[in-house]
Amino acid sequence: MKTRGPRPSAFAPSTAYTSSVLRVATYNIHKGVRGLGLRKRLEIHNLGLGIEALDADLVFLQEVLLFHARDARRFDRTWLGWPEEGQAEFLAPPGYESAYRTNAVTRHGEHGNALLSRWPIGDIGHHDVSDHRFEQRGLLHVPVVWQSLKLHAVVAHFGLIHSSRVRQVQRLAEFIAAEVPAGEPLLVAGDFNDWGERLDAPMQALGLKRAVAPVGQPGARVTFPSRVPVFALDRVYMRGFKCRSTMVPRGNAWARMSDHLPLVVELEPE
Repeated sequence: MKTRGPRPSAFAPSTAYTSSVLRVATYNIHKGVRGLGLRKRLEIHNLGLGIEALDADLVFLQEVLLFHARDARRFDRTWLGWPEEGQAEFLAPPGYESAYRTNAVTRHGEHGNALLSRWPIGDIGHHDVSDHRFEQRGLLHVPVVWQSLKLHAVVAHFGLIHSSRVRQVQRLAEFIAAEVPAGEPLLVAGDFNDWGERLDAPMQALGLKRAVAPVGQPGARVTFPSRVPVFALDRVYMRGFKCRSTMVPRGNAWARMSDHLPLVVELEPE
């Protein structure tokens, strides 16, 4: 049976560069592979189609491979093959710039966070927020010029333990104080692993509001697990913007590509 591709974004195309709406997506891509053992399959090519279908101005990505020697050898023999470049560069739609920094170095490769931007980007920064040696975590900082407005994009992937996440919020606060001027707009987006919905208050204390779905649309924010989403682990926190709408694409094609679904939000400057 032929697998249907991902449905396009439910939002109107974001091709008018004079628009006052900034479309932002965040997506944990699970290193572009799914399954275990003989059932392990390469999804990076489908992810490329899916990300392009989102038509977002900024795409915040987590679990992005720079390289993985073992999987590259295995999947190089498949029909489409393993991409020659890193996944951030491979996934960037035509006309987008990509930024990547490594968080974790493993036996077979490296992975980290990435930003894909339809708009010009500045100097790329990285800040280590690892809380212990078993989880290597980092913040990717990318200044972006959107509609002549300079904004700061920070891609985050927080830890699996609540106490680690609390300390990572503190380190995020220190990073913002040191690297992001107080009057400039800021977006912090990614996979926060906040199963208990306990991070909104400390993020609010940093001046970062969560981009939430309109009242009556709770399903427009849950992203994990992708087959039957229950938890809103993937989020956008913002300063200097207001949230106009949110959307989580659904369907078999999206469910098979990663264990997370992407979250897409539309924002306007305050």
